[in-house]
Amino acid sequence: MVEITEKAATELKSLLEEQEKQDQALRLFVAGMSCCGVQYGMSLDSEISEEEDVTEEVSGIKLVMNKNDVEGLSSAVIDYVDGPSGKGFVIDNSASAAADSCGSCGGGCH
Repeated sequence: MVEITEKAATELKSLLEEQEKQDQALRLFVAGMSCCGVQYGMSLDSEISEEEDVTEEVSGIKLVMNKNDVEGLSSAVIDYVDGPSGKGFVIDNSASAAADSCGSCGGGCH
């Protein structure tokens, strides 16, 4: 199951209210591969397919994922960071086996 930190849930709820999009879900998806493993993405979505998507509610946020991505996102944690490099939402899935491959290309991608 996907987790959402308290800080991320608060920021997401605020964002949805500010943009008047409380009826939309947060879509999580696998965006591709890099030398560091699987890359993830998220967007707001109001179009949910009962045949292709799985939905769940976590911390008051409606999440939607394509059935093909559910296993890869099952241990993901959504957080909100605010630091010297900027602020925004991040998906951490360090429990994924692919997370151990970073550095294999020697490119130092992080």
